[in-house]
Amino acid sequence: MEEINLKELIDYIKARVVLILFILLFVVVIGSTYSLFFKTPKYRSATTLVLVSDSGEATSSQTTQTDVNLNKSLVPTYSEIIKTDAVMKQVIKNLALDYTPAYLKSNVTVSTVNNTEIIKVVVTDPDKSLAADIANEIVKVFSNQIKSIYKLQNVSQIDVAAEAGSPYNINIVKDLVIYILIGLVLSFGLVFVIFYFDTTVKSSDEIENKLGLAVMGVIPKVKKDKKK
Repeated sequence: MEEINLKELIDYIKARVVLILFILLFVVVIGSTYSLFFKTPKYRSATTLVLVSDSGEATSSQTTQTDVNLNKSLVPTYSEIIKTDAVMKQVIKNLALDYTPAYLKSNVTVSTVNNTEIIKVVVTDPDKSLAADIANEIVKVFSNQIKSIYKLQNVSQIDVAAEAGSPYNINIVKDLVIYILIGLVLSFGLVFVIFYFDTTVKSSDEIENKLGLAVMGVIPKVKKDKKK
């Protein structure tokens, strides 16, 4: 691999500042236009569930260690049941959604808090109102599924899903920083590639280093005077 003269590379980059700025500006303008006018805003709404005693009305003093252990063991299973086709199809039917179960499932995230009986359900949708409605409907349908499957009533909703104030996937400042970084990488990368494959002689030192020939003289570049 041919050795790269760092000084020559820096000089080469300096001589092409205009090209670098042009590419940078181009990427920023295109990216910002996409974020502002073409990127579909998406909203997130979350609801939190907790597994309680079977009666659903027991106080903390009435809840036994057996209940706690049972609920903890059921958390992973319940988390999987939430995203089953049975639950998704019923939610779609109840809300008259024009979604497939697979699409709805792809927009639902279920997570658990380690060593607790808490389950968090997050729904993503282009419609902020619908995202909240879906999250709350999932809780209702899921609770009915548990009653039907396990004959238990141990699911309680802690936080009701509310409409998100702003889309989570659009952040102009963050996007702008990303586009600037992409523009810099592309522009400097392009200049480096051009420099690497540029076979023109850039200095007398390069002739001496590559050809092993002594330079007897150098003809300076003279600017022509403009005719008056």
